[in-house]
Amino acid sequence: MAKPKKLDLGAIKARLEQERTTLLEISSSTAVERRPVELDQQSVGRLSRMDAMQVQAMAQAVEARRRGRLQRIDAALKRLEAGDYGYCVSCDEEIPAKRLEVDPATDRCIDCAG
Repeated sequence: MAKPKKLDLGAIKARLEQERTTLLEISSSTAVERRPVELDQQSVGRLSRMDAMQVQAMAQAVEARRRGRLQRIDAALKRLEAGDYGYCVSCDEEIPAKRLEVDPATDRCIDCAG
């Protein structure tokens, strides 16, 4: 496959790698919020425990979305290395450069994404 037109693949790769690094740093810094909640009633009251469990659940949900984004970034980096970047994984048509500018990790054209 020929490389898609009007794409600076070096800049796209740098952008994807920077986002990946940032997400991994955030994930590491928020690990404490995702720890199991202490259920010792002597050290924490019932409402405080419920608040802690809610914070934990929200942190876990955010982490799940973050992991999904990391998977999409890793897949885009693999497509870059393989020379398949910029083509829809469903129909093999070229993904418009503007779509890739908005989200460089996208793997489908507008028609297949819908």
